[in-house]
Amino acid sequence: MSKLSLAYIFHQQQLLVDQNFNLPEVESLASDLYFHAGDQVIARDLLADEDIPAGLQLVAIRQLLTVWTIQQFEQASRAIQLLEWRRNHKFCSHCGHATEAHVNEHAMVCPACRYRQYPRVQPCVITLITRGNDEILLAKNAKNKSNMYGLIAGFVEVGETLEEAVRRETFEEVGLKLKNIQYLASQPWPFPSNLMIAFRAEYAGGEIQLQEEEISDAQFFKFDQLPEIPFKGSIAYAMIKHVIDGHPVADDTREWL
Repeated sequence: MSKLSLAYIFHQQQLLVDQNFNLPEVESLASDLYFHAGDQVIARDLLADEDIPAGLQLVAIRQLLTVWTIQQFEQASRAIQLLEWRRNHKFCSHCGHATEAHVNEHAMVCPACRYRQYPRVQPCVITLITRGNDEILLAKNAKNKSNMYGLIAGFVEVGETLEEAVRRETFEEVGLKLKNIQYLASQPWPFPSNLMIAFRAEYAGGEIQLQEEEISDAQFFKFDQLPEIPFKGSIAYAMIKHVIDGHPVADDTREWL
């Protein structure tokens, strides 16, 4: 009897877990994605005609953030991003030939021209902006139908530093200038394949002017008068609590606070 493998089995942005949010153990398939050669941890997609086994359920990845440790979420994030990468690179971007998975590393190799395609992450900056000792800038995404306010965030552009991205995104979205930009932490964010890089900065000048296609509202809020903020487990929540409570974004065991 073959040894069972711990399995990350996904259906889009949902993961198959038991009632205690633990991963199932299953027999490996030839098509499974292995994290490392020889290990017993695999990832795969749930097939369209495949039934959900008894005792298991599909749970949104975002929901697992509130009950899993950082390490557990990062492993799941790695799994879903590798599966997404493999699905999107079945053909060579140079010559169009069908690719093959490399045996010893995460690479899709073209047998015709030998070009290799490796997984890529998209760097995003997310910035917590304070004014004085008791105010924080929070913004509401124009596409968000809830009343939740979050932080200014956006993709890093080609040729710019992370600090330049922080300044540019803030000025573009709310028209403000910053000073004292400081790195805080980072978090893999598999929606679809981002790396959130967190910064703290201070208000330096300007009046709030909204980029209306991106931001529907932005205000400086007093620490004791915050609106609805992102859920626990997200780096945005940890950043806000870091400023309000004076704690590090993550503790020594890498648990989000």
